[in-house]
Amino acid sequence: MNFRAKSYGQRDEPEINLIPFIDVLLVILIFLMLTTTYNKFTEMQLRLPVADTDAQRDHPNEIVLVVSSEGAYMVNKKPLAGPGIEALTGALINAAKGNQQAVLIISADAAARHQSVITVMEAARRAGLTHITFATQSTTRAQPR
Repeated sequence: MNFRAKSYGQRDEPEINLIPFIDVLLVILIFLMLTTTYNKFTEMQLRLPVADTDAQRDHPNEIVLVVSSEGAYMVNKKPLAGPGIEALTGALINAAKGNQQAVLIISADAAARHQSVITVMEAARRAGLTHITFATQSTTRAQPR
């Protein structure tokens, strides 16, 4: 039988208990999952314009929509009868003639209200037009006001 006392030089190795650490991480993960909101916004495919281009591409099925500084609309050089979004949607549907691949070119005055352009984009969404671009003026041809 061995009745010797433990020597003072030997110590038990300390253990790190991972279970409380994992519990805390799971509680934090659940909290973050419950408090995070996920929003899905309606997206439109946009091609952002480049201001300094040399040649402009010609699209056979393009719709040119002009927004004046007063908020008046013209679709393919024809003024709209009413200022509402329904009239604008109807004009875009008529101009597209059932072609959902038609390119809508928005040519808005620099002083036009932001809401006027947003109304055009909403009407394009309602009309089913997904290819939208904005007309720009080249910086070399721009004239100061």
